[in-house]
Order: sequence, then C-alpha cells, then structure tokens
Amino acid sequence: MDLRQLEILQGIAETGSFSACGRKLHVSQSAISRQVILLEEELGEALFLRVGKRVRMTPAAESLVHLGHRVFQDVRETVGGITDRAKELTGTLRVSGGMTVCLYVFPSLLKQLRRVHPRLDVRLTVASADRSVAEIRAGRVDAGLLTLPVEGADLTTLPVLQEELLVVTTPRHPLAKRRHIAPHDLADQPFVLFESGSATRRGIDDFFVTQHIKPTIVMETENVEIIKAMVKIGLGIGILPYLAIAREVRAGQFFCARVEGQKLVRETGWVYAGGSRVPRPVQELLKAFDAIRTRLRVVPPRSLGRGAR
Repeated sequence: MDLRQLEILQGIAETGSFSACGRKLHVSQSAISRQVILLEEELGEALFLRVGKRVRMTPAAESLVHLGHRVFQDVRETVGGITDRAKELTGTLRVSGGMTVCLYVFPSLLKQLRRVHPRLDVRLTVASADRSVAEIRAGRVDAGLLTLPVEGADLTTLPVLQEELLVVTTPRHPLAKRRHIAPHDLADQPFVLFESGSATRRGIDDFFVTQHIKPTIVMETENVEIIKAMVKIGLGIGILPYLAIAREVRAGQFFCARVEGQKLVRETGWVYAGGSRVPRPVQELLKAFDAIRTRLRVVPPRSLGRGAR
C-alpha cells in the first residue's frame, strides 16, 4: 500500500465512481481500477461493491479512507511546519493581556520577540480576561496571557506563571512593624483592590470568605498602577503580585508580606484557539516567553530586610 492508493480510495469515496475519481485525479479509469485490484489482492478483501454505475465502500475501504485522512493531515502539518521554519516570520501577531502583564511582562517579551523576528508586526490589546477570550474566539486576537482558569473546549490553555499575592502597605503602616501578619490582622483594614469579577479578585474574595473577613473596600480598579498610587498615599492596603511591586519594595517604598498560614496565588497562562496545529507566530511567541521567563520577578527573595516576609 502506498500514498497514491490511499489518495485513490479517498477520490472514489468523494466522487462515488471510478470514472469520476479518474477525472478528479487526472488519470484514466483503467489506472484507477488497476490500483484498486492490486490493493484488494494485497489485502485479500474486496474494497468496493458495484451498484449500477456507482460503487459502495465495504467496511475495509471505509477504514482505509479514515486512515488516509489521518495520514494526509499528518503530511500536511509536517510539510507546513518545515516550510514555516524555512521562512522569515512576517505578518501580524495580535496579543492580549490584562494591565499587570502588559506593564510588567510584555515589554521584555515583545523586545525579545522583535529581536528574533524584526519584521513581525505585533499588535497589543489591553483587556480583561473575558474580553480577551471573546476576541480570541472571534479570531481578532491570536493569543492572550490571562489569569486562569479559562474554560472552553475550543481553546488551548498553557499555564506559565504562578504568582504569590502579597499584602502591600507603606513602610510606615502599623502592619509593616509586625513580625508576622495573620488573617485576623486584616479584619479592620481598608483595602484598595482589583476590580470585582476579575479572576484575581475572585481568589482574594475566596480568601476573605474562608477567613471570615468582611473587608472594607475603599476603591476597586483594574489598573494596578492606580492601586499602587492609592496605597502609597495611605488610602488603604493592597493585595498584589510581587511582579507589580518588586521595584518599589527594593527601593524601600513599599512593605510586602505573606499572610501567615495562607498561600494566596494566581496562575497565569497563554490562551489561544484550539487546533491540531499551533500557528507559527504563536509558537514563536511562546518561545520568546520561555526565553525571558527566568527574568520575571514573580517570587519575592527570601530576605529583603523588613521589606518582605
């Protein structure tokens, strides 16, 4: 059996006759018949039943036609992958993410991607996870770096970061003088938090519920820089990933700490349309991210003096 014979079987299945298959493949009907006879002799089983001028597939032929679909799909994907790697990457890549990843991940990521593929046109959208998913499903965005979980059988999700969420205050705040921060220490504090309904906020709200804390929320926003600005002026305390505050903590502008006995985390991952083959621009985006991942400050150092615990 060879690929040409599988192609002929597919042609007969699609057209319903040997003569129509011959016209489709630009060969004579006798050549089609000869290949079918050779294949039937090799298998020791009939492949088609003649019904008037048309033919009907036997179960053996149906199995081979299904095999042909899989084989030719694998061939197309393999050849496409080889062709892609041989070409310079051009065109447009559309990427989406929330405010935090746009501020603290995408600059390094896009710099790396542009260094490797200078002719690739990258378009960036700042959007919530729900909006990003809608744009991916509509084909207007190729991939999003989003807070997980994101559900959908039509989507591929690839977790790539797990970030601790830390209590953040000014260094002069009373909490900054404590050796440890327990959940009950947060009960009477005013909070500046991410907007209600976001995946990060849902994790924080779950923490409040399990610890029987009824937080006083003085401000909600999707903008992490606004949260930091409000914490700096003493409007309230925040709960933020270390990636967003690493610079200020090192400069002594913020105090950050874990909540004793708790592990507040959020998981971030790439989300893109599902399919058997990942488009090359998305593959290159994932490679660029892997190249800069170790440079991202997602975990606080073991020791930063009084700056982190």
